[in-house]
Amino acid sequence: MGKRRWYLALQDMGCIVCLNTQGIRSEPDMHHISKGTGRIDDFHTIPLCPIHHRLGVNNHLAVSRHPWKKEFEKRYGTEWELFKQVQDIVEGNK
Repeated sequence: MGKRRWYLALQDMGCIVCLNTQGIRSEPDMHHISKGTGRIDDFHTIPLCPIHHRLGVNNHLAVSRHPWKKEFEKRYGTEWELFKQVQDIVEGNK
């Protein structure tokens, strides 16, 4: 699968956290999973809405991945668990 097709599939899916926690689709950003100090590549991405991705929220309603990675993963699962779920959905296994 090419990068464009991967991103379109994730765009169609919407935020994986909103899907899991509320059963809704919300417009996503693409969050690149990092290993060490840098991104792995453009395929290791998960769709997250701005609130769950980068707005710095940490309250009883939601947690943003940036800068609250530990709390985000405690509430919603690790980035790798979410990535596996996203892969399964895109590949039609879920």
